[in-house]
Amino acid sequence: MKDLYLENEWERTEPDLLAYLPEDFAGAGACNQHFLVVKTPPGSFLGFWTQSTFENAGDQRVVVSRSHDRGATWTPPQAIDGPQPDDAPGTGLASWGFPIVAPNLLADGGHRVYYIYNKNVGIDDAREDTTGMVRCRFSDDDGATWSSARYDFPIAPSAISHPDPAVPPSWIVYQNIFVSPEGHVLAPFTRWASHTYDPAVKLSLNLLEHWSEVWFLRFENILSERDPNKLIVSTWPKAPHGIQVENPWRPGVSVAQEPTVQALSDGRLICVFRTLRGVNYFALSGDDGRSWGEPRALRYEPGGNPILNPMAPSPLYRLHDGRYLLLFYNNDGGANGGKSPVDSKHNRYPAWLSVGREIAGERDHPLRFGPPKIFVTSNGVLLPHTGGTQVAVYPSLVDDGETRILFYPDRKHYLLGKTITDEWLRDCDPAYNSARMRPPIAVESLKG
Repeated sequence: MKDLYLENEWERTEPDLLAYLPEDFAGAGACNQHFLVVKTPPGSFLGFWTQSTFENAGDQRVVVSRSHDRGATWTPPQAIDGPQPDDAPGTGLASWGFPIVAPNLLADGGHRVYYIYNKNVGIDDAREDTTGMVRCRFSDDDGATWSSARYDFPIAPSAISHPDPAVPPSWIVYQNIFVSPEGHVLAPFTRWASHTYDPAVKLSLNLLEHWSEVWFLRFENILSERDPNKLIVSTWPKAPHGIQVENPWRPGVSVAQEPTVQALSDGRLICVFRTLRGVNYFALSGDDGRSWGEPRALRYEPGGNPILNPMAPSPLYRLHDGRYLLLFYNNDGGANGGKSPVDSKHNRYPAWLSVGREIAGERDHPLRFGPPKIFVTSNGVLLPHTGGTQVAVYPSLVDDGETRILFYPDRKHYLLGKTITDEWLRDCDPAYNSARMRPPIAVESLKG
């Protein structure tokens, strides 16, 4: 039963849409995160997320909900996969899934929705909900029912993998997929090192500090092949290591996590991801994601102030009109009394937005961002038994030219949506505010 003083707490961020309101703060549906919403060809919204009593609990599962009125109302969540009664305790978890919509795939011209997720098979090489198979189910009726068969796809081993091929990789895709200019379905992912490669993984470090690299799954024929057994999935880059950024406190160790990829107008790709350095980093690819240039700090403009961000998800979206939208936390880890970039109990509110625009002819740093603007905040209010004070962590965007809705978890508990208008974005658009660009909020540097 909810505490009366928190009865309307879900309204704190002033959402326009309520996708899911849990019954309580400690039950099986209390923790809701990684909220990915997609629009299907008939116009439905499908919302997928990871649900559990608390993060990485033994009951962690992946669920789906449907909306036929553009997010105004939603069906009760339906489990796609999760622990079964005969699974050993702490195994069988299903987590961190992402959908792929294949239009006009079926013989009658209908579409298919694939849902791909991390499935624990009883092995823990970093954490239970990140060590797992790349598992898949699909729906041919717009998400109402799902295939009884499950399909597993490979992730090619790397230098940081466990030497035993029977041990699944430790990985997560945290955003909706991206269709590249060449038509490839690209799913950028975090790969964590096996404890056999980096023994510190088994020490007190959490996932935010583990050796980690940015990699890419490419679904070669998923938009054209009807037989799931014939799907081809490749891992890029074809190299021992993915994109790396050195950990400032552990020289020689990489921490690069949670990438998003978007296309630039010249055909190049830009990948933005979080690091332990208190700032976002980015890398560029000129060959459709097969290889990537040297990663470096993302700035408001070439040679300008770096975009501060703790170890928190910071997705870059490409808007329907060609602009870019960056969600971030505008501090290097020290906000609200935070002790370091990994202090997620303090430094993940408020969530800020900035509009990015391409700079014609700029090869090194192709985007210019406007002054940051607060999107939502939790005001530091802690919910019992939940994800602390963090807000808009693991969100998604639906922008179809009709409306622009950013869907987000609030404190890993409520699932909400907020409409973002052009008028609201004007304040953080560099086209209108270049003359009054201001640096990020001042916080004490934590990088030493």
